[in-house]
Amino acid sequence: MSDFKSTQIYSNQIERKKVFFLSKTLNKQPKPDWIKIKLTTGDNYNEIKSMMRSKTLHTVCEEARCPNIYECWANRTATFMILGDICTRACRFCAVNTGMPTELDLQEPERVAEAAEQMNLRHCVVTSVARDDLKDGGAYIFAETVKAIRKRLPLCSVEVLIPDFMGCDDSLKIVMDAKPDILNHNIETVERMSDRVRAKAKYKRSLQLLQNAKRMQPDIPTKSSIMLGVGEKWDEILQTMDDLRAVDCDIMTIGQYLQPTPKHLNVEKYYTPEEFALLKEEGLKRGFSHVESGPLVRSSYHAHEQVKSAERRKDEIMRS
Repeated sequence: MSDFKSTQIYSNQIERKKVFFLSKTLNKQPKPDWIKIKLTTGDNYNEIKSMMRSKTLHTVCEEARCPNIYECWANRTATFMILGDICTRACRFCAVNTGMPTELDLQEPERVAEAAEQMNLRHCVVTSVARDDLKDGGAYIFAETVKAIRKRLPLCSVEVLIPDFMGCDDSLKIVMDAKPDILNHNIETVERMSDRVRAKAKYKRSLQLLQNAKRMQPDIPTKSSIMLGVGEKWDEILQTMDDLRAVDCDIMTIGQYLQPTPKHLNVEKYYTPEEFALLKEEGLKRGFSHVESGPLVRSSYHAHEQVKSAERRKDEIMRS
């Protein structure tokens, strides 16, 4: 190949990259005024950060760049992320590192329980990266973590936010047999956008998991979350609510997608606080025992308050 042709091909590649990055820049919307994060790094925040490092624990607050980390840590609440910090999937909305994990620490459940006890938690949320490299998807470590927390903190409720375990019922049963107080699995987006937004996960598989969890342990509340702003339509959001209620999902959280890095999906729309309020009304009309809906809402945001609110509403419905 001549030097001229080689130079021309290289120039064309550069131009294509310029067009790609320019298009992403043009499509990027500025954040509205209501997307504001309160930076509070007091003693509680610093203490929790130091504790997590000393016990070599991970939190989804940090790994997923949650906008509420400052508020939650200042209030001494955190969501533990077990099974390491490398995910076997590469979802286009998520900031967690992806690759082939090497970490499987059988002592991790006890360290999580120690941290929960040190924080004197009343409600503990445990999630994980996806571990498709493990036969059980990490279900055993989830179950052992629930048991370890209960042993140290008998009055602490435990919520697990699990991956889909590739649809394996045996893995789900391991978790459900540990009897968490809440079984959480996020559907993330509407059905039409699911394949584009999520890696390997399937919309109908997520619904099936929530349904199977109810079948295994009917008294354990189930919960799911959807993020908005990736290209979904209003009627599709309502359909997702209907789909979740069809499998008897009890609690729903709705939040705004925020692009973590330029490599991730662009934000197609910023929903207003008024629109989130309308969606909360729609969810409650459909029979969810609690709906947490707002621009900065994430799956475990105000998780303890969600449980209490859901219990109150359930009691009201039973009395009426």
